[in-house]
Amino acid sequence: MARGAKYSNLLPDAFTVGIVLSILLGFLIPCSGVVATGFGWLTQAAIVLLFFLYGVKLSRSSVVGGLLHWRLQGMVLFSTFVLFPIVVWLGRGALESLVGATLFSGLLYVACLPSTVQSSIAFTSIAGGNVPAAVCSASISSLFGVVLTPLLVGVLFSMDHVHGARVGLDAVLTISYQILLPFALGQLVQRFLKSWADKHRSLIAANDRFTIWLVVYTSFSSATVQGYWAQLSWSQLAGLIVASLILLAVIQLMIWGACHLLHFERADRITTLFCGSKKSLAVGAPMMLAIFGQLDNNLLLPLMVFHQVQLMVCSHLAARWHRTQGKRI
Repeated sequence: MARGAKYSNLLPDAFTVGIVLSILLGFLIPCSGVVATGFGWLTQAAIVLLFFLYGVKLSRSSVVGGLLHWRLQGMVLFSTFVLFPIVVWLGRGALESLVGATLFSGLLYVACLPSTVQSSIAFTSIAGGNVPAAVCSASISSLFGVVLTPLLVGVLFSMDHVHGARVGLDAVLTISYQILLPFALGQLVQRFLKSWADKHRSLIAANDRFTIWLVVYTSFSSATVQGYWAQLSWSQLAGLIVASLILLAVIQLMIWGACHLLHFERADRITTLFCGSKKSLAVGAPMMLAIFGQLDNNLLLPLMVFHQVQLMVCSHLAARWHRTQGKRI
């Protein structure tokens, strides 16, 4: 019995298996045309449902507390828009040796982006982190990114036309109808659905996982159909994966160390790490069009590789911390 339990801990959990299967399906059976459009709408609906359910199950006092947690919010913003660009810039020599000068510009672009929203919150929920603070952190990061991302790109890429980038209204509207509005509606109907949500926590958790699997499949599928991966040699792809792993590891270790120095509780450390170390593909591609006027594969490919790497790493961490809830980490 003890030996079986020991080896069972080495097996991947169902959530991680789902991530791997989503990537394989996106690579082997990508969707296109009408089917891709349908998956796009399904992904949007899943994200809206995710935030509606968060609005239903999170008490107003918890949400206000998360918003007022200024140390956590400040740490996430600092990690996303200050620490990340500095680490990439200072690590230029090592990163360029892995990916080359052209693709390094893509990693520099990654460093300028805001945090992901839906996956950061879902991972935080699975791992037992501070979900109200994660909702606020991820949303605030996206809102700040509307202004800070073009400015950071302008500074780091020395582009004079960045100030004229048309990203503000579209980004704000997207965040509003996809995240803030469903969450607010969930809060409004909470008195009617809260008891149902408390009785069906497993169903809500399943929706968290399904949303992430769907995001992974649709993003990877789109890359396959558009031929982005075919533009890389195996050595370049391997270099991008290694560079992304190193970059993510350095950022997460620095965030984790800072959280310990600031004496954050377990739940707050988990939230800060997930929200402060991840970058948004969903925001990155539209912003690329707005800032550069086109989708540059040398910028898009590093973003897509980093996006997949962060999902895999964070899914493993979320599953591991889910199994150790109630213990010190």
